[in-house]
Amino acid sequence: MTDAPPQQPVAPKPPRSARRMFCSTLLGLEAFVVFFAALAAYGLRAAETGVIVGVGIGGALACLLAAGLLRTFAGYLLGTFIQGSLIAVAFVVPQMRDHMLAVGITFAVLWIVCWRVGGRIDVERAERYVLELEHAAGAAGDASGTADAAAPDPSDGDDRPRA
Repeated sequence: MTDAPPQQPVAPKPPRSARRMFCSTLLGLEAFVVFFAALAAYGLRAAETGVIVGVGIGGALACLLAAGLLRTFAGYLLGTFIQGSLIAVAFVVPQMRDHMLAVGITFAVLWIVCWRVGGRIDVERAERYVLELEHAAGAAGDASGTADAAAPDPSDGDDRPRA
């Protein structure tokens, strides 16, 4: 019963990158794994204490740095380098070879999965975002109230229920 003017549709926010979110989560978890692997190497006396501390803290910080740099392609390159380095550590520390090889290969496979699946999700989100922008622009043009743009066309032959 009020004569309030129709509200203009608001354009949706651009989608966040799923690839970046997946890869940063993986690198954050990997920082913990690298740190705890350094503690295990220290307990096994696999190398000198200074080397273990330097490599452990440096590796964990490199993972966190790469996660922070994922806004640029350099972050992805650093993350890929870290995956290779983690596998290489398995061959440098013989007391931890089997465990570090398993951990390194697991994180490398997860890195590839995050990269590929996140990229696919980003493409789908971008397509949906374009459609949402077109819908918002179309709804803004139909704000005069003469036609309902969301009303289904019964002549299109589509029998699916609409939400």
